[in-house]
Amino acid sequence: MTQRNPLRAARLGYDGRILLTAFLAGVPGSSVALALLWTGDYSVRTQWTVTAIIVALSCAFAFSLREKVTFPLKTLSNLLAALREGDYSVRGYRARPDDALGEVMLEVNSLGDTLREQRLGALEATTLLRTVMAEIDVAVFAFDGESRLRLVNRTGERLLAKPAERIIGQSADELGLDECLRGEPARTLDRTFSGAAGRWGLRRTAFREKGLQHQLLVVSDLTRALREEEFQAWQRLVRVLGHEINNSLAPIRSIAGSLDRLLTREPQPEDWRADMHRGLGVIGSRAEALGRFTAAYAQLARLPQPRFAPLDCGDLLRHVVRLEPRMTVVLTPGPPAAIPGDRDQLEQLLINLLRNAVDAALETNGGVEAGWRKVGAFIEVRIADRGPGLGNTANLFVPFFTTKQGGSGIGLVLSRQIAEAHGGTLTLENRSDGAGCEAKLRLPV
Repeated sequence: MTQRNPLRAARLGYDGRILLTAFLAGVPGSSVALALLWTGDYSVRTQWTVTAIIVALSCAFAFSLREKVTFPLKTLSNLLAALREGDYSVRGYRARPDDALGEVMLEVNSLGDTLREQRLGALEATTLLRTVMAEIDVAVFAFDGESRLRLVNRTGERLLAKPAERIIGQSADELGLDECLRGEPARTLDRTFSGAAGRWGLRRTAFREKGLQHQLLVVSDLTRALREEEFQAWQRLVRVLGHEINNSLAPIRSIAGSLDRLLTREPQPEDWRADMHRGLGVIGSRAEALGRFTAAYAQLARLPQPRFAPLDCGDLLRHVVRLEPRMTVVLTPGPPAAIPGDRDQLEQLLINLLRNAVDAALETNGGVEAGWRKVGAFIEVRIADRGPGLGNTANLFVPFFTTKQGGSGIGLVLSRQIAEAHGGTLTLENRSDGAGCEAKLRLPV
């Protein structure tokens, strides 16, 4: 057993020290008064009576002083205890700014008002969060450090086909969600849950509550969105194919009818052979155009995966510039830069951009500039022309949309696909000075 320190046990509390200080404060005056009383020519009765009065008054004043000092402190203690318990309606009275104790009371009351406003704000935010979690069409799960479920929203209950009160506290393994807590924190997954099946988007992140590690798992159903995107893609495809096929079949049908009437006419005109040759030529040219269209679409649909190898950006761009015979392209060299990429695909991309720039510059007798620079972790290749600029930027990357006579409308689409397959981006926009267009290709270093 440990023994208590006798000095510590003998120490007085705060109340006792105040009382002792009050007694000691009255000792000098009381001692002088008693000395004069007992050395003077007074009767014994008078001496004892006055002595009793002095002692009684000293005790009364001492206890009164102790109460005056400790009572406000006890009040403050009760106020702080109420704030700690969450009761912000309690207020300290006699709070005045003209004395020290009143200022303390004012500060405590102000603290209570601040805490009450913060609690109301927290309650409103919590209510809003619960409402949002209950209404959103995304399953939300929170797991503690032992992979036990601590929170689930209404969509999560439907996904697992069980109410929250039955699954709270169960492990991720028991709920069939252990696979979702492993692997990449953001990915898609084809999975069948108890309440639904399809393709799901998973997002997982970590957070702390009361200093303990937790995991937040968000599961969103991608099936409906993918179906809508697939349906819209099919609509766009059918619309484009139908438009192009009708553009070729309409003149073929019209000329075929004319040739049929020409062959059945009696007597036949003298130049019927020339008309037949012209009609068959139109039919042949439209069939050839339709063949080119289908071949272009097949090329767009089967772009191969790039085969990466180290490439010198400057060497690649200089080679592409030398391939353009119609105009001298002004090349502005940049810093030495090596990029990983498929040389054939990137060369085709740059040829498409440079050819478009030269076509635009020839319309206005302008020029073309090219160059590269380093921007963060990317190499930015710039090809700018002094042509008429872009009239419709919204459809630049729409398949088979073109503003050029005889254009296929797939060059920019293929170029963007190549850029994205290399982890980069391709943008086209009018120059800030309004004189021409600028293409920017960004590729990771």
